[in-house]
Amino acid sequence: MRVDIVTKEYPPEIYGGAGVHVTELVRSLRTLRQAQGPAWDVRVRAFGAERDEEGTASYAVPAELSEANAAIQTLGTDLEIVGDVAGADVVHSHTWYANFAGHLASLLHAIPHVVTAHSLEPLRPWKAEQLGGGYAVSSHIEKTAYEGAAAIVAVSAGMRADILRSYPALDPAKVHVIYNGIDAEAWHPVEDPEFLAANGIDPARPSVVFVGRITRQKGLPYLLRAAEQLPAEVQLVLCAGAPDTPEILAEVEELVRGLQATRDGVVWIDRLLPRHELCAILTAATTFVCPSVYEPLGIVNLEAMACGAAVVGTATGGIPEVVVDGETGRLVPIEQVQDGTGTPVDPQRFVDDLARVLTEVVSDPDRARGYGAAGRRRAVEDFGWDRIAAQTAALYRSLVESGR
Repeated sequence: MRVDIVTKEYPPEIYGGAGVHVTELVRSLRTLRQAQGPAWDVRVRAFGAERDEEGTASYAVPAELSEANAAIQTLGTDLEIVGDVAGADVVHSHTWYANFAGHLASLLHAIPHVVTAHSLEPLRPWKAEQLGGGYAVSSHIEKTAYEGAAAIVAVSAGMRADILRSYPALDPAKVHVIYNGIDAEAWHPVEDPEFLAANGIDPARPSVVFVGRITRQKGLPYLLRAAEQLPAEVQLVLCAGAPDTPEILAEVEELVRGLQATRDGVVWIDRLLPRHELCAILTAATTFVCPSVYEPLGIVNLEAMACGAAVVGTATGGIPEVVVDGETGRLVPIEQVQDGTGTPVDPQRFVDDLARVLTEVVSDPDRARGYGAAGRRRAVEDFGWDRIAAQTAALYRSLVESGR
């Protein structure tokens, strides 16, 4: 069986959780060759610069579209991919950027199309700030691809519910839950006091660590407001970059400046950190925080857990399926407006609840260490990529054998 995986993100060009997911899934699927036999073939078709990895092809934006809207450039790249999928038994696309290629390849070559849902356009209306009219294009492509797909993989039960709510025409039987995963050998506790000191982090002080893109869904402005209420000795470490828009970057910069004017220990690292350095920060954290208002699962929570950090996360999306409240960390309650934005009904109450729970965790370091140890065990036992690859391969086989 040959499976062609289509993705925008693939090493070395990764900027979010979808890229991490595809990278680990491909690696784990390819290791199944020993069990599946030499006929098992996994190929990658990725956006971006040329790569030298065997079985991987790269596709650039067509020169004729170099000045086009970004969404149209994406569709042009997709069209470059479609013809090369000929000969595959299954095409599997990740994110709306690749969905158009998967959908057309399915029609052209009469093969099943599998979509993995990492996020949903109807639940990210703020993307219109970034894409303008391109958001209408991305929304149309996603809807068309989902409704035409042979199977959809939801990375959590919460995501499955969101998919069926967003696209009510879908047959629920074709939406399957296969969790995101973590490589617990690559992500592990790391002690590096010299690196921490060089970046202004004091491992002797309690700390709250945030890692993520500066985007509305990650909830960073809520965290920055909640940080005003944290005990004075608590450090706030922000590994945050890649802003969606100049407006949200300006909002975050203003909030960070305000915090730094009233307390010390506010550290902002806006560069992409290599894994070793990020592991060192997560290992030193008293608690990691995920204040997202929209999160299908949150690989970053698994990364923190694998490094032995307690996790405080918003009780939304797939986060409660990862963070076990009172065992691997704590969940922060949130009541959200049902307009697709994830906005808290009472923003100040959410900020206050976030501050309260964070304070409880950082004020009891022994309990936080217990949460972290339990989180590491859970990451290793329940979210291994070998299990996820086996489930995904079984889905491929079922579609091919059934002729869907």
